[in-house]
Amino acid sequence: MTAATTRPPTDSDVAATTATELMVTYFATVDQLNQDPSTPIRSLKKVATSVQLTALQRSISNRRRDGEHQTGSTMIADSEVQTVSLDNSDPKAGKVPTVFIDVCWDVSNVDVVDKDGKSVVAPTRPDTGWTRYTVANYEWSKDPDGAWRVAGGEDLEKSPCTPAA
Repeated sequence: MTAATTRPPTDSDVAATTATELMVTYFATVDQLNQDPSTPIRSLKKVATSVQLTALQRSISNRRRDGEHQTGSTMIADSEVQTVSLDNSDPKAGKVPTVFIDVCWDVSNVDVVDKDGKSVVAPTRPDTGWTRYTVANYEWSKDPDGAWRVAGGEDLEKSPCTPAA
């Protein structure tokens, strides 16, 4: 009888798993900020960086200024890691370890309401959609496991996914 052997996870495997787990925290953080205006916007820095951080800060600040808030939470219906690069050859120029991950989000239970409680969501808003997120680690040499942040995202033209259960 031979013992089954499993290979230890590679750095790429760990990066892919970490990026996938980060997406759950990322959506929960963004939801919390959109739901509760007393939550400090600086908490975004734990899950986002670069252009994604700037875009979210602006969006959430505008929503708060306009007296709008979110009800319900975003769900991840599906996710697919596309590529992993652990190239850390030029962090100052943005050449850092990166995971590209396609996420199908489900906002069927999410509404955005104004200060009077009236929905401001367009009736044509889709309940699900795909976004390819760039998850990067600008602190790889110091923190290869814990410094992953969402650095950007691009909506994809992709068949709708099944809503989250």
